[in-house]
Amino acid sequence: MKFAVIGGTGLIGSRVVENLNAAGHQAVPHSLSTGVDIITGQGLEAAVAGADVVVNLTNSPTFDDASLAFFRTSMDNLLAASRQGGVGHFVILSIVGVDQVPDLDYYRAKVLQEEILKAGPIPYSIVRATQFMEFMNATLAMTTDGDTICLPRTPIQPIAAADVSDVVAEVAAGSPLNGIVNIAGPDVYPLDELGRLTVTAKGDGRRVVTDDTAGMFAAAHGDVLTAPNDARIAPTHYADWLS
Repeated sequence: MKFAVIGGTGLIGSRVVENLNAAGHQAVPHSLSTGVDIITGQGLEAAVAGADVVVNLTNSPTFDDASLAFFRTSMDNLLAASRQGGVGHFVILSIVGVDQVPDLDYYRAKVLQEEILKAGPIPYSIVRATQFMEFMNATLAMTTDGDTICLPRTPIQPIAAADVSDVVAEVAAGSPLNGIVNIAGPDVYPLDELGRLTVTAKGDGRRVVTDDTAGMFAAAHGDVLTAPNDARIAPTHYADWLS
């Protein structure tokens, strides 16, 4: 099978390309660096032409309300090019619980991306993942003030990027789900506890303080960011990933 992996040079995309090619498929990465612009449409028709499957792993450059316009424009352009190119399966990566955190602009934008795909002309699959382990440093940085990190007690179930990539590649190579598969790491932590575990393991001298109003994840109430009952549980534990 031939795959056009849009955003195929990034953290997840590069691994998805590697996995698909290792399985004997032809997966081609596309991104701004390869001359494909999903906002202007430059290079898009050529990128998806002849592909059996399009995997869209691009992300908005911002997490504010401008992300809504990014996902609307990019999905409209990608779906139009994919339809013209005869693509039979369109895959995106989304977030577990994304439709349950309406106070976050970025989450509302990802919901919009899902809705555009569902209403579009191409059979589809949506992979929803919990927060990536690789993004923990960025999460800490967002609420750092000097030597203090403020984090809420929001339950988080982190997943390794490699595990996400394995499932995305598997789903992309299969029949369209016309639905959603949820994936999550094996362990649930309050975010503040996860922060303390991270700084201790890294020998980081910063101190983590519990503040249930701090950062973007304060907007997620209850267990909405943890695995639902039907989720696939990935094998990599956060403590093992840290080591």
